[in-house]
Amino acid sequence: MPEPTRPLRKLGFLTIGLFDPADPAPGHESTLRIIELGERLGFDSAWLRHRHLQFGISSPIAVMAAASQRTSRIELGTAVTPVGWENPLRLAEDLATVDLLAGGRINPGLSVGEPMHYDTVKHELYPDSSGQEDFSYARVERLARLIAGEPVREFSGKQGVVEEFSNRVEPHSPGLRDRLWYGAGSTKSAAWAGANGFNLLSSSVVFPDQDQEPDFAEVQQSQIRAFRAAATTSGQQGPARVSQGLVVIPTDSASPGQRAKYRRYVDERMPRTRAPQGPKGMLFAQDLIGTSDEIAGQLYAHAGFREVDEVAFALPFSFDHEDYVQILTDIAAKLGPALGWAPAEGTQ
Repeated sequence: MPEPTRPLRKLGFLTIGLFDPADPAPGHESTLRIIELGERLGFDSAWLRHRHLQFGISSPIAVMAAASQRTSRIELGTAVTPVGWENPLRLAEDLATVDLLAGGRINPGLSVGEPMHYDTVKHELYPDSSGQEDFSYARVERLARLIAGEPVREFSGKQGVVEEFSNRVEPHSPGLRDRLWYGAGSTKSAAWAGANGFNLLSSSVVFPDQDQEPDFAEVQQSQIRAFRAAATTSGQQGPARVSQGLVVIPTDSASPGQRAKYRRYVDERMPRTRAPQGPKGMLFAQDLIGTSDEIAGQLYAHAGFREVDEVAFALPFSFDHEDYVQILTDIAAKLGPALGWAPAEGTQ
């Protein structure tokens, strides 16, 4: 096993929050219970995917608000919110509100770009402005300025007896701007995130540069290094944080039936990892399955993992609640410690 470069400092997990479209409430409740379990197990963070017009969480901000009232310590994040679906001013209000409810535990992860399958939804999403919407970095820059408390307008002050108006987004949550993350899959976007004061979320999908070999781990490593170089050059205060997200499935305490199901899931997804996909040469990371010691060895050999001391391991999409309990318990009790991590004090 390669020697670890540093102990894992922060351990999180990411869930899509699947639900049955015929009865969606139990799926949302399951997600909240999983977050509560994560806090009891000592995880540092829980992250929610953002899925529109699918059978996963479409409103992670609402779910984080609920989770904030059922937990006290674990950090809550989105990985990621596609800002092309959002009005930045309204999103800034919602994020600040939930961050205050959570006591400063929210970590918004963001991305830009045209909404997925935009032609099928633009007539409802932006019926009067679909051709004029700006889906560039400028959209997330605007959100960051609003969260930071920069003025929205000149108008402010008291009007009449009780009406009082602000010239910035209210409520304002100090410190939230420093906890904004950007989900980058290319060198260009990673460097942009570093240069503009965002933390970096690097996941299981990357886009290599034209001159790069199609090796996922090497490409991810180079993107993380580009992010850190840009962050250093920008002169931002404090260290630039990077979190890696891969799918890991420890089987230490899994039943024979669970192991068989997990293996089928990994085998079905394996073909997409063998060659670049699509016109941009998208690369997918392999799902890591096995005992915690086996997975730790694979991670220590992974060039991308060796660059980070924070992770948010992604839970598989289509498993049952009991499977997630087993996987999270093994991650906290076995895989995390094998990577040098220790659970938060006072937890199980």
